[in-house]
Amino acid sequence: MFTGLIEHLGTVSSIKHDEGGCTLGIAKAGPILGDCNIGDSIAVNGACLTVTAFDKEGDGGWFTVWLANETLDRTDLGERKVGDQVNLERAMGAHVRFGGHFVQAHVDTTAIIVSREPDGDSLRITFQLPEPIPSRPSLLPFIIPKGYIAIDGTSLTITGVDDAQRTFSVMLITHTQEKITLPQKSIGAKVNIEVDMVGKYVYKSVQAALGGESGEGVKALVEKAVEDILAKKGIK
Repeated sequence: MFTGLIEHLGTVSSIKHDEGGCTLGIAKAGPILGDCNIGDSIAVNGACLTVTAFDKEGDGGWFTVWLANETLDRTDLGERKVGDQVNLERAMGAHVRFGGHFVQAHVDTTAIIVSREPDGDSLRITFQLPEPIPSRPSLLPFIIPKGYIAIDGTSLTITGVDDAQRTFSVMLITHTQEKITLPQKSIGAKVNIEVDMVGKYVYKSVQAALGGESGEGVKALVEKAVEDILAKKGIK
C-alpha cells in the first residue's frame, strides 16, 4: 500500500529487454534505500515493483526492478529512456502519518496530456482517457470532481471532469511541481492512471446488489415497488 506522496526523484540508468519483459535500473535513489531489502516494493511512476538488486552507495544509490510484459503494456514505463526521471515512493510504513489517499500502485491505464495552462503560480493540466474497449472499460465512473486520483503515482485532487470528451483536470501548486515529474511532461505525453480503489469497491458492490450488468436486480426492485403501490390502491 502507498500514499501517493512522492518521496524522491530517481533517474533511469539502464534498460535491459528480453522476451519476458525488461530489467529497469534506477540511480540517484539513495535517500529511499536506507531501509531497503531485496523483495521490497517501490512504486516507480505509480507502478508497484519489486526490488531485485540494490546498492545504497554506488551511483548515488541504485536499485533494479523487473517489468513483466503486463506492466509494460499497462504503464508508460516501457517508453522511459536512460536519463529520464521517475517518481519514487516506498511502501507505506505502519508507523507514519497517512497523507494522500489509499494507492495500490496497480496502474489501471494510461492517459494523454491534452493541455497545460498556468493559473497564477499553479499549473492546470488536462488529461484524456483512451477509448474504452471490452477488456478495459471506461474509468469515468470512478473519476469525480474533488475526488482522488493517482497520476504517475502522485496523489492529486480532480478539479474538473468532462465525460463527453473523456477528460479530467488537476491543479499542481508550486510545491508539488517541484517534487514530481509531471510538470516535465509535454502535451501528448503518456501518464499512468490509478483511480480511487474505494470507488471501485463501492461501484462493484452496488452493481452486484442491483443484479449485475444485466439489470435484473433493478428490474425486480421496480416491479416490487409497482406491486406495492397497486396493492395500496386496491388495484390487482
